[in-house]
Amino acid sequence: MRTARFIGSWLAGVIALTLAVTFFVQWLRFALGSATEATPMPLLLGMAFGVNLLVWSLVGAARLGDDSVRALAARRRGPARRRSRAAASSPALEGAAEPGGRAALAGAAEADGDRVLVRSRAGGPHPGGSGGSAGWGSAEDGGREPRERAAAGGAPAAVQAPADPRRINLAVVIPAHNEEPVIDAAITSALRLFDRWDIYVVSDSSRDATADIAAETGVNVLELLTNRGKAGAIEAVIEEFELTENYEGVVILDADTELDAGYVEGARRQLGDPHVAAVAGFVVAEWKPKQRTVVGRLISAYRDRLYWLLQYLLRFGQTWRHSSVSFIVPGFASVYRTRSLKGIDINPKGLVIEDFNMTFEVHHKRLGRISMNPDTKAYCQDPFTMGDYVKQVRRWTLGFWQTVRRHGIWPSLFWFALFFYILEVVVVSVLLLATAALGLFTLLPPLTGGAVLEIAGYASGYTAVTAVLPLTTILIGLFVPDYVLTCLLATVRRRPSYLVYGLFFLPMRVIDAYLTLRTLPQAWTAKSDGRWKSPTRASGV
Repeated sequence: MRTARFIGSWLAGVIALTLAVTFFVQWLRFALGSATEATPMPLLLGMAFGVNLLVWSLVGAARLGDDSVRALAARRRGPARRRSRAAASSPALEGAAEPGGRAALAGAAEADGDRVLVRSRAGGPHPGGSGGSAGWGSAEDGGREPRERAAAGGAPAAVQAPADPRRINLAVVIPAHNEEPVIDAAITSALRLFDRWDIYVVSDSSRDATADIAAETGVNVLELLTNRGKAGAIEAVIEEFELTENYEGVVILDADTELDAGYVEGARRQLGDPHVAAVAGFVVAEWKPKQRTVVGRLISAYRDRLYWLLQYLLRFGQTWRHSSVSFIVPGFASVYRTRSLKGIDINPKGLVIEDFNMTFEVHHKRLGRISMNPDTKAYCQDPFTMGDYVKQVRRWTLGFWQTVRRHGIWPSLFWFALFFYILEVVVVSVLLLATAALGLFTLLPPLTGGAVLEIAGYASGYTAVTAVLPLTTILIGLFVPDYVLTCLLATVRRRPSYLVYGLFFLPMRVIDAYLTLRTLPQAWTAKSDGRWKSPTRASGV
């Protein structure tokens, strides 16, 4: 069975690659044949791929070369550094063998490993807290404080950034609102990589069993009686447990996020650079077609392509150490250095989402740079229905425009790059909607057998439009390049079903374009309190 699947997946990849090459060759022939005609092929090509994607892909290629050279140099320096550290630490190791030396350190580690805070059914404030939680009790160690807190008086110990990135301690925050179907899977995923006392779930006025399920896993749970929204919930749990005082970094996860096995190692490696303020998770769309309807599979496949393009061809270049202009640290799986987090206004009034604002805060206040690498993969659950998809995209786009409005313009490389991104997004959205309308206009006569041409003025309009932009030009100039990208992704993922779903990706882009333009004026008119409504979820993510 495994052999058959292996052969089938590679066969699917070959078929997809063959289609990509075939479509590209046909498109190239058409483009060259239309070079002398008055057809807007360059404009359609720009709408399909985008100038920003091309520019940042070139920057990403430069980063790839730079990273390779730096990694090679680091490997060459490695043996010398290890010998130097061994020589410097040998007296300390000799002393550690005596009473109070290495044996004492091992004992401390073992004692620390026994410490767990759990929610108490009987109620009462958690040790060292403000008493605002829904009931906390002591753990197996007799109620000692979470790591990095001083034993006396509950005062937090000073956090010193260790020289070794592997020693960076991280807290995990999981805000949740009515996430009963997925919260257990998210916590289980986090428990594979973190100790349970370092995981903090905040149930934002959930009306289901979210808090109870989280409490049964033994992690820290904070229940909020009023719905504050995701940003408010994050702010509350950080303040309640003084996470910025007790940890060097805070990981923020959505309740439907599942972490890759290498996520923590990758995040710590990136935080090893003292200039890094935040690490952006590398999002991967989950692909579980048996749990989804046809529409749900279409959404998941479309998102998979979108994530792949944005991260490999756009954000990889934007997060180079010489650029650092990424405008989003996705809130589904992000890491913030706590000394930078202290300077971030997490929950300002009037914003529908938090991740754009937190990223802009990092840039605006010069708290450090944004880092992203494919070694911090995490899997997310995309919407299952078209209604939930539209609501999510609307929240995202509205949140982006609200953040732009809130922070305004300031002189920086970040805003220079952001300006051209916004310009392209708006222009392409307008052109895409106009092209879709013109395509429908030219499609009606064949669909109606020419009946619409009898309408006064339609025939003359049809003649004028088709003289410049016939339906074949729209299909070949815009649809084919877009579909070639889908074929390439189907090759990489070895998923032949993408070739079918890819036929509908262009209409999905039209929906995105409409929502982008629709929410632009709403950023100045809509009042947002950040409260959330949970979409349809499936368990077992």
